[in-house]
Amino acid sequence: MTETTHHNGSFWFDSLGDIESPQVPGVLPDQLDVAIVGAGFTGLWIAYYLKAKQPELAIGVFEAHRIGFGASGRNGGWCMGTAEGISSMLQSDSERAEGVKLMRAMQDTVDEVGRVCQAENIDCHYAKGGTLTIARYPHEVDAMKKAIDFRHSLGFSDDDFTWMPPEAASKRLAARPNLGASYTKHCAAIHPARLVRGLGDTVRAKGVEIFEDTPVLRIEPGTVTTRRGQIKASKILRATEGYTGSIGGQARTLMPLYTHMIATEPLSDDTWQDIGLAHRETFDDGRHLTIYGQRTLDNRLAFGGCLEYYFGSKLLPVMPERHPNFERVEASMKAMLPMLKDVKITHKWGGLFGVPRRGRPFVQFDIETGIGAAGGYVGEGVGASNLAARILSDLTLERSTDLTELAWARETPAVWPGEPVRWLGSHAVRLIGSQADASEARTGRPSRWAGPLLGAVIGRFE
Repeated sequence: MTETTHHNGSFWFDSLGDIESPQVPGVLPDQLDVAIVGAGFTGLWIAYYLKAKQPELAIGVFEAHRIGFGASGRNGGWCMGTAEGISSMLQSDSERAEGVKLMRAMQDTVDEVGRVCQAENIDCHYAKGGTLTIARYPHEVDAMKKAIDFRHSLGFSDDDFTWMPPEAASKRLAARPNLGASYTKHCAAIHPARLVRGLGDTVRAKGVEIFEDTPVLRIEPGTVTTRRGQIKASKILRATEGYTGSIGGQARTLMPLYTHMIATEPLSDDTWQDIGLAHRETFDDGRHLTIYGQRTLDNRLAFGGCLEYYFGSKLLPVMPERHPNFERVEASMKAMLPMLKDVKITHKWGGLFGVPRRGRPFVQFDIETGIGAAGGYVGEGVGASNLAARILSDLTLERSTDLTELAWARETPAVWPGEPVRWLGSHAVRLIGSQADASEARTGRPSRWAGPLLGAVIGRFE
């Protein structure tokens, strides 16, 4: 890892080469049309679409560290055609129609990200290989087939969601075990740090000012208070995701939850013949505590999993490499892909994402105060941030469009309870989820008590 305090610890940042120091502003502007807080995917996409729709706007983006230092520069690199909460909407009679609209919009978003990258010459290693969810046990096969049939009944086609029998799924990914896979083409693997840096370069070239190393302390109507001074702004948009609690008055808006990733050394062509992922498909499986992986353009396997919450929503700039969860992630990877048992792990890193209490992304804008926000992607924000930004850019410009009719624009995140309830709840979810996964791995059957209990615990917070 590059020895610099501006490094977020990830393979993605490391592969950028030299990490430049943040561009510290000499003088802050007195007045802006739009002030955006957070220079990650959401904030930069908002700036991009606002400039596209109204180029004369004076827009400033305020970042506590440097572009992409947070989740946008260290995530799993999945640009997904879905988002947290959509599946539950599809299951609800009252929300099903809205869920279908959101799913369609998210599927289109995967292609929208690819279009922008091509138009703006952003080389983020975009590869739309789709994603595989591997079934490990017979009950997962049945559940996945039923879920696919249900989505077909809603108007989605086999081209959107399909079942791959074991032989076909194993050719795509030689996971152990592999009883087949649910597959969707609506997902692209990307290099997240290259995407967020490319977006930063693009919006700067269009006249957006980005003020790095300028933490925002408080947001009030018409005023942004930073560590370097105050700025007047007609409209203020918060795009801080898991770091939202660092802003005055926002301590319990989103829960910061950490996940852990590793990356292998570059693997040989023979090894990749054994593994698969010839089209850089992303992958996960049916366990309760999610794992996720992708093949990078330089032929590493990047793999993640495990969750961690720190009491009082503590924020860690960089995850210590000796954290025991890295050993657990590595063990999960090598159990799933035993041909990797002797490979070297070159990078270990972690990062946080924002979890809203209802587990659904939200987009807000108050015309009276001029303050808006977007976030709550629950770790699935690469694609969702683009759709949320397009919604918020329309709301900010007071435009009524098909996007502003989507359900996220009516979602209001509930406040999380105080401590120790958050800590106890998060650790209960992790413990029960681990027990459910261990039981199913041991018996090959659905967990009789841990699975239902996990759902009940999560439901208590919604």
